[in-house]
Amino acid sequence: MPSPVFALLGYLLGSIPFGLILTRLAGLGDIRRIGSGNIGATNVLRTGNKGLAAVTLLLDGAKGAAAVLIAVWLGGRDAIAWAGIGAVLGHAFPVWLGFRGGKAVATSYGVLIAAAWPVGIFAGGIWLVMAALSRISSLAALASFALAPVIAAVQADAAVVKLALVIAVLVFARHHTNIRRLIAGTEPRIGQKA
Repeated sequence: MPSPVFALLGYLLGSIPFGLILTRLAGLGDIRRIGSGNIGATNVLRTGNKGLAAVTLLLDGAKGAAAVLIAVWLGGRDAIAWAGIGAVLGHAFPVWLGFRGGKAVATSYGVLIAAAWPVGIFAGGIWLVMAALSRISSLAALASFALAPVIAAVQADAAVVKLALVIAVLVFARHHTNIRRLIAGTEPRIGQKA
């Protein structure tokens, strides 16, 4: 299959808005009208439903991993980057929601875990440590993805390093407002209203 097919496959899987679907099914309304307005797990947590936030986190990660694993199965390792980047773009810019999605953090971890599990696990570990120390999800994500290409350089091949670099750029771009709030000292802590 041509590489763009894997990018499209990744995009379609990544664009499934689990946070929106789950909050609606739980009777919590439209997640885009709560907190930051994003569709990801951190904003679902702002509804006060920790279980729903955890399920959103797992499903958003799973769709990134599924995109990569299906691409490997159908197209081999050369398809990983296409599918992975497609999944991250799908979550961040889902066609179903007018291209207004989430920050793609959980989806990106899923992609990295499926592409090279030590990279994804180490990056996720950095998020956990930074989140525990700072109680700021965005800061933890930015630190984690800034280091992911370095981890990939030690733990994986050049293709995964490039994938981690592209993901880092996308995650940083999606966090531009968070970065401004971090600089201003106004970024909310985990569990606070945005």
